[in-house]
Amino acid sequence: ICTLIIAVGPSELLRIGAIDVDGHFTFKPSDLASVSSDFGMLKSPEEPLAVLHPSSAEDVARLIRTAYGSATAFPVSARGHGHSINGQASTGRNGVVVEMSHRNIGTPEPLVEPEEMYVDVWGGELWVDVLKKTLEHGLAPKSWTDYLYLSVGGTLSNAGISGQAFHHGPQISNVLELDVVTGRGEVMRCSEEENTRLFHGVLGGLGQFGIITRARISLEPAPQRVRWIRVLYSSFEVFTEDQEYLISMHGQSKFDYVEGFVIVDEGLVNNWRSSFFSPRNPVKISSVSSNGSVLYCLEITKNYHESESDTVDQEVEILMKKLNFIPTSVFTTDLQYVDFLDRVHKAELKLRSKNLWEVPHPWLNLFVPKSRISDFDKGVFKGILGNKTSGPILIYPMNKDKWDERSSAVTPDEEVFY
Repeated sequence: ICTLIIAVGPSELLRIGAIDVDGHFTFKPSDLASVSSDFGMLKSPEEPLAVLHPSSAEDVARLIRTAYGSATAFPVSARGHGHSINGQASTGRNGVVVEMSHRNIGTPEPLVEPEEMYVDVWGGELWVDVLKKTLEHGLAPKSWTDYLYLSVGGTLSNAGISGQAFHHGPQISNVLELDVVTGRGEVMRCSEEENTRLFHGVLGGLGQFGIITRARISLEPAPQRVRWIRVLYSSFEVFTEDQEYLISMHGQSKFDYVEGFVIVDEGLVNNWRSSFFSPRNPVKISSVSSNGSVLYCLEITKNYHESESDTVDQEVEILMKKLNFIPTSVFTTDLQYVDFLDRVHKAELKLRSKNLWEVPHPWLNLFVPKSRISDFDKGVFKGILGNKTSGPILIYPMNKDKWDERSSAVTPDEEVFY
């Protein structure tokens, strides 16, 4: 087969079906165009030679073995839901994109094991579908991203963070086992006990060590409802002190989600990400006392079951007594757990209706050590940005001891970082 590759090149090889897969390859212009760009839209679209729709890990392995063993090797890239920012899931004109997120015949559905408290999922499965399946058993993953229409393999190749990470760690800290197709086309099972170096290398490894085709995710009993609270601060120091106090709490009496964002313009508190606030009752920054042009919003939630509705108010009140937010700036809502987790998707639908979703997203994620976060506030939030931004600016602390240092994810060398 390698001789055939040399003779005809990868394009002709794929066209005549020399790579035997249970899924299928496609060469349709529309299919090639659909994987030529990503969420960032920062690079010019570049169509690959072909797209593989695999039905199993072995399909992925056969493709990679062919590429690895060829004298005229061609690039292969796995694509989940295409939410990379800088074209990481593209291969260029001479490559093959593995479309992981489209369900094919043979691709396994999420398999929940309620007794063992885990779910086995295909690497291309979207987190929103994992949530739906696990909720059928009254269970849910412990750690999330803010946006659920991302693939499991995609977020585990990065880190997967949201407001639960201070307590449960990132998503990569909640994985029990993986199936990985390596760069040589081997399908390898790995965990804490088996192929340990590969296991930790792949988690947060940005796809450098293999393609995740299956992940076993740890679960917990799912709450039914969420009390969602936002409060405002005019002092960055007070804001971060309260955030750091909240992430130090790990007992039963704690908030379940801690995030925050920066408001550098009045419009931002009611921007696309702020589905929390009712359009009929917009938040007016002018009504809130501020010593400067920048405000900070602490975002916290308390999960509960409907049987606990009589006590949740008291629990929240006790937790908030030690916080030093602007007293007149408390905004509260109550909603179902699934609606809270899927909150960003509702904003997405609104933006899509206005043709404002499929636009360039020059976004950046940074980890900043606690010792430098005040400098970052002065230099960026109160300096470079001024009041000239229309996008979300999230800022929240995490505990380093909730991250596994053996993973490929790199974090600041301080106990708390943002």
